[in-house]
Amino acid sequence: MMRRLVLTVVPLLFQVFVGDAVAGQIPEIATPVTTRIDPPQRVPFGPGERLEYDVKVGFLGKRGEGFMEVGPLETVRDRTTYRVTMAYEGGLWPAKVKDHFESWIDVASLVTLRSIEDTKQLRREVYKHFEFYPERRMWERIDNGNSGEMPTDEPLDQISFFYYARTLPLEVGEEYVLNRYYRDRGNPVILRVLRKDTVEVPAGTFPTVVVQPIIKYSVLFGEGGEAELYFSDDARRLLVLMKSNIPLIGALSLHLRTITEGRRLTPPEYPREEDGPQGP
Repeated sequence: MMRRLVLTVVPLLFQVFVGDAVAGQIPEIATPVTTRIDPPQRVPFGPGERLEYDVKVGFLGKRGEGFMEVGPLETVRDRTTYRVTMAYEGGLWPAKVKDHFESWIDVASLVTLRSIEDTKQLRREVYKHFEFYPERRMWERIDNGNSGEMPTDEPLDQISFFYYARTLPLEVGEEYVLNRYYRDRGNPVILRVLRKDTVEVPAGTFPTVVVQPIIKYSVLFGEGGEAELYFSDDARRLLVLMKSNIPLIGALSLHLRTITEGRRLTPPEYPREEDGPQGP
């Protein structure tokens, strides 16, 4: 009986101590997914996708590195989200940049629920942490306590627009006018599909669709529509090349170097009725 008691109690104690230790290492902002709430929309990306880039500043050669990544699913206020990250650094003193952006995008509605910007350009450092409440059309900035109204119940931030653009048809000549930026002064956001082009980057040669994003007050894209996004002209819509004009820095470009494919949530993880029977 004593042996039976030991065999029962020891594993329980192990779970308690180890569980507490692991939980203590998890940042409060990142709650692992425990339940799946609503079926997600069909999108050309999924957890595990990682795109790595060479960063160039002006007419110089490679002067840094960057990446875009779809992390593991996480919950934000009981809603399942993609945690997406874009980060890059590079340049030469004094024109150096180190920017890190993260967004938490609801898998079912494709709206942003949380956003973090951590930018370091020259000697200017800015950190912003936003929580978005679409049902109340309210935003709250955690780092300084400010809050305000949103003009939409379908908010997107700078990084979310990258991923949302990948879900659009992107027909040449089309112009997508979106009043979905979380601050009214940033609307409308315009995605203008300029042309098709074939580009060569370290990852290979890609036929692409070139999109001009116009977002007012954008740290990432600059103002006045000076950026161009080159998405692969296939079902994946990978960001192959980005050309932008960063405030305080000047011309900056990201050139795709490596591709790690992600696993999309549909199908088969979330079969829908219209999909019919699912295979093994």
